[in-house]
Amino acid sequence: MPTHFLYIIDILGTISFAVSGAFLAMEKKLDPFGVLVLAFVTAIGGGTLRDMMIGNLPVSWLTNATATIVIFSSAVITMFFGRYLKQLTTTLFLFDALGLGLFTVVGIKLGIEKDFSIGVCITLGTITACFGGVVRDVLLNNIPLLFRKEIYALACIMGGMFYFLLRQFNMDADVVTIICILIIFAIRIIAVRYKISLPQFYNSTTK
Repeated sequence: MPTHFLYIIDILGTISFAVSGAFLAMEKKLDPFGVLVLAFVTAIGGGTLRDMMIGNLPVSWLTNATATIVIFSSAVITMFFGRYLKQLTTTLFLFDALGLGLFTVVGIKLGIEKDFSIGVCITLGTITACFGGVVRDVLLNNIPLLFRKEIYALACIMGGMFYFLLRQFNMDADVVTIICILIIFAIRIIAVRYKISLPQFYNSTTK
């Protein structure tokens, strides 16, 4: 995959997660500073943990002024125009699902560049995509989506598996990337639309 294409994917993922973080902060009626903080942690949380794990220091956003500008701009635009969107929850969900697919690919690609195994690459993709949302939810005193029964991290894992499967067919790398993103996006939407979830291993009345 050409470096410039990966850069575009990274920027799009940053925008998606920054907007989703800002929307959720607005739903919780946080002040503008709180909205900015939530946008930043959602967009960079997963990538920061990933970079620390693989020794990619300083972490990517510290040496990339563009990421900071993109996050700040996305949060500000969301604050000004988000209130005009009638279905705020739906918008939040769509941006979060899109960011999930975009950042999974970013993490997988970085793992490939480090010559890690397929399993490790998929794990890095999942961490990149999910852990910004974990930090966001913890700050908002919510149970992170990652730890609920919803299909969330599993969508990243399945998308990552398809990524490596499609690579075996000598398809164009950019096409494989786009398909992987769409698969993760579709899995997340279908799972929520049809209430598909992981099985529970406890009684529903358990406190």
